[in-house]
Amino acid sequence: MPMSGDAPFDAVRERLREVRHLLVLSGAGMSAESGIPTFRDARVTAPSAPAAPIPQGERAASGWPSGVAGLWSRFDPAQLASVEGFRADPARVWDWYAERRDGVRRAQPNAGHRALAEFARRRPGVLMVVSQNVDDLHQRAGNADTIRLHGDLLADRWLERCPRLPSCDPGEAEPGRPPSCGRCGNLVRPDVVWFGETLPDTAFEAAQRAASACEVALIVGTSGAVWPAAGLAARARRAGALVVIVNPNDSEIDDQAHAVLHATAAQALPRLLDG
Repeated sequence: MPMSGDAPFDAVRERLREVRHLLVLSGAGMSAESGIPTFRDARVTAPSAPAAPIPQGERAASGWPSGVAGLWSRFDPAQLASVEGFRADPARVWDWYAERRDGVRRAQPNAGHRALAEFARRRPGVLMVVSQNVDDLHQRAGNADTIRLHGDLLADRWLERCPRLPSCDPGEAEPGRPPSCGRCGNLVRPDVVWFGETLPDTAFEAAQRAASACEVALIVGTSGAVWPAAGLAARARRAGALVVIVNPNDSEIDDQAHAVLHATAAQALPRLLDG
C-alpha cells in the first residue's frame, strides 16, 4: 500500500467502505487523547527515564489529578499494579486507584471513540472493538459490546477467591482502604489485570476469534509492547486481513502492518470511517 501523502488514508478508507468484518484493537494512546495518562506520560519525567517529548495527542488533560501521574514517576509500576504491591501496601494502592477512577469518570469519549460508535450504528454487525484499556470510554461512546482484555477499572473483585457458597458480594464489603469482607476479611481490589496475571480466558478467546475472522484490523493507539494483546495483529494478518496501524509514533509491531498511519485516533478514525 502506498505510504506517501494522503494515499494510505484514502486507500484504507475505501477498503473500510466495503468491509464486512472489522476489528479495532485500541490501546492506551486512544484513552490518552481523552486525558487519561499512560505509563509513558508520567514516567517520561522520572529521574531514571530519558527526557523525550510527548506527542500532543498523548498529553494528559489538566483536569487529571496530579498525584496519579506523579505516583507513576516515583514508583515502579509493579508496586502499584501487582498483587505483591497491593499486599505490601493496600491503602496506598487503593487510594491511587481511587484517584484513577475519579479521573476516568471525568474523562469524556473523544472523536475516535465517537467515530467507532457511529460506524457501529450505521453498519450493525460489522465492527468488533477489542480494548487494552480499563476505562469505559468505548462503552459510553456507544460500543457496549467492547471486549476488555485487561479488565474494568470501575469494577471490584475479591483479592482471594471467596470460600463461601454463594460467594460474598464485593459491593457489600465493609468500608475501608481497601474495603474488606466482614465475614472472612477478604480484601477488595480493582477488577483489572495486574502485572504477572493472565488475561481473562473468555475475553482473550473472543478477541482471538475476532482477529481470525476480520477482513481489516485497525490497531489504534498502542505501542505493541504488551503481550499477548500485541499478537492479535499477526494473527489477523495470518488469517488474510489487511492490518493497519494508527499511531503517532512507531510501534513494536509495525512490521506486521500493511500500512502505518502516523496519526492519533481522534485525528484518523473520523476520517477513515466517515462513509
